[in-house]
Amino acid sequence: MELSLTERTAAPHHIIEVEGEIDVYTAPKFREAVVAAIDAGHTRLVIDIENVAFLDSTGLGVLVGALKRVRADGGSLDIICTSDRLLRIFSITGLDKVFGLHESYEALANADSA
Repeated sequence: MELSLTERTAAPHHIIEVEGEIDVYTAPKFREAVVAAIDAGHTRLVIDIENVAFLDSTGLGVLVGALKRVRADGGSLDIICTSDRLLRIFSITGLDKVFGLHESYEALANADSA
């Protein structure tokens, strides 16, 4: 399955919506988009993986690398995800304690303003 990326800004966040599968073949394209966003000065990233069918360790590596980069600049990286299968991956790897996981962008924005 092909990987599709859509980007938008909802100040103060820069949102990257991902659709398809994030695996060893598509991770470079995903990494490129994330790095380009960070290089453009976006340090409050939101990665929306609601429409991701598959996420492997390569994809997790991209997310961890991005988190390290934005944190070095005092930023944050939050993830939008409700898929039990994907949330289980975050739980098993302990990354659910590292990333902010949210049900929707609205839930994240409300949490930010609270």
